Amino acid sequence: MQGDFHYYATYCAALLAGYDHKSSVDICHAAQLVDHCSRTWLKKSGGPSQAATTQLQSELLQARTDPLGLCDITRIWSSFHFLPRDLYAEVNIGSKNYKDKYRLICGPNGNLLVDTVTLAKDKGMEAAGVAMHVLADTWAHTYFAGTPSLVINNTNWYFYELLSEDGMKIERRRIKFSHNPSASENVDKPVYVGSVYQSDENSIMNLGHGRAGHLPDYSFIRYVYLPAWGGYKEIIKDNPNDYEQAFAQMVYALRYLKGAVNVFKKETYATEIIHPHIDRIRGIISKRQVDASSDWKSWGESLSGEVIPDFNKDEHIEQYLQSINKSDTYLGRFFEAALLQKQMVARKIIESGNQLVGFK
Repeated sequence: MQGDFHYYATYCAALLAGYDHKSSVDICHAAQLVDHCSRTWLKKSGGPSQAATTQLQSELLQARTDPLGLCDITRIWSSFHFLPRDLYAEVNIGSKNYKDKYRLICGPNGNLLVDTVTLAKDKGMEAAGVAMHVLADTWAHTYFAGTPSLVINNTNWYFYELLSEDGMKIERRRIKFSHNPSASENVDKPVYVGSVYQSDENSIMNLGHGRAGHLPDYSFIRYVYLPAWGGYKEIIKDNPNDYEQAFAQMVYALRYLKGAVNVFKKETYATEIIHPHIDRIRGIISKRQVDASSDWKSWGESLSGEVIPDFNKDEHIEQYLQSINKSDTYLGRFFEAALLQKQMVARKIIESGNQLVGFK
């Protein structure tokens, strides 16, 4: 997902969950900061390098892909952007290494999601925001894994958008990919930007949904493709439905974190709470655009009567650098939440017998 959902939609979800304007801003700021907290940015902000929640393209291009380097990459991307759905999934083919990679495939409503949300309980708005980023991405990044892998994440030329009218499928339209990272995307042609095919199993180009470009990040699109992990058999991804589910689950999870719900359970959604707004939500999600920020922002401001500030990743740096008690600052709490999330996910992966994030 992108800033339109991680920032503005998360703000709306927090409001519906019962948080006030300031708390909602704090939550959505942390949710969006997960996409910016790279080691490069941590040097600027003074934070611990171990708290990195993402990697810049420039960092990835220089990253090592030996076992140690792959462990570092996988700890970051599996913890925050491609949370595994089932670490114990039955796999009847392949070596142990293949099975380990298969079990890192992302998806919603896994046991690790419960662990992620409950870990954030009573740890402040920053931890809630981190958890909401992870939760939302389990829906958008379904079917891809947060580790470089050709045999898991590769796709081929077979990509078709499913165009429908009044819920009825009427057309399959071929999607074309450009491999120029600076190219503009065109939802009308349609042309999107995806990573270049690399035959090296551990190439950075085979990390996550890079081969599928930004299609998983756009709420409006329904498409069909052939994933490598599925033996290149056709699979359908329905983003509008998934994004609606993600939003409803965020509201429910935030109500749990606020104390309005006693237990966080899988496959549970705040359907009744969002129902009065469902036409507005569906209208934003289904609109053909690569960035829905203005629509989510407009709705959020109509809900709260307040102005939602633009996201600024550097907003809290000065406070953090000047504070004597850094743990009592916004960034201090964010870094602590990030470290705890990464440690928890790595521990669970290791406990499952999976060695892709190391041995301890």
